[in-house]
Amino acid sequence: MKISVITAVFNRVDTIGAAIESVQSQTHADVEHVIQDGGSSDRTLDVVRKAANATTKIITERDNGIYDAINRGIGNASGDVIGLMHSDDMFAGPDVLAQVAAAFDNPNVDGVYGDLQYVAADDPTRIIRHWTSGGYTPAKLKQGWMPPHPTLYLRRKVFDQHGLYDTSLQIAADYDAILRYLAGGNIQLAYIPQVLVKMRVGGESNRSLERILRKSREDLTAIRRNGVGGLGVLIQKNIRKVGQFIVKEQG
Repeated sequence: MKISVITAVFNRVDTIGAAIESVQSQTHADVEHVIQDGGSSDRTLDVVRKAANATTKIITERDNGIYDAINRGIGNASGDVIGLMHSDDMFAGPDVLAQVAAAFDNPNVDGVYGDLQYVAADDPTRIIRHWTSGGYTPAKLKQGWMPPHPTLYLRRKVFDQHGLYDTSLQIAADYDAILRYLAGGNIQLAYIPQVLVKMRVGGESNRSLERILRKSREDLTAIRRNGVGGLGVLIQKNIRKVGQFIVKEQG
């Protein structure tokens, strides 16, 4: 099974190397790493080209934001299964994609996801927030549940049948797409109950009060347009995050 990992990047010279190394360290035999660069003006492309190997596909072109870049990356991918590796992120271990591929051995599975850890930007060993996803049931969508987007891998047919990311949403297009796939497309998910990805803190959606408010508005738009509910679902979605900041010692 060929897995395509999409990295949309723009001016991330300090972190892109670690993201590439993380993909290249995977033990799964057939991995394609599509790096969709938005025309970086720092040394990002120098790092990318130096780190690239035979499995790396590099595209550099102007885009209209991260979701447009991801859509372009999906269009440039050739894998049977597609997932993301943000330019600030890394896999939790070398066997993540092997476990993802094993879960897809079940032909009824359309998507695979796991748990996510937010880590300090300057020290990836320091855990800030631990997101334990839990198993999926359709009823959970009305309780504000979603799988961690960076851990989600989908068969190509999901994008072909149900569409890509809505670029009119600047922050919540991932939530909107997930609701479209789950509530509208009724796709079947498999859960891997362990941390698959470590994400450095400082995401786009939380950089200012204005962006936090915009994210809430876009989340509510996604909830309503996909027939999941209304304001109550949004409130539950935000409440769910509180427990993720109670980080237990990892034994």
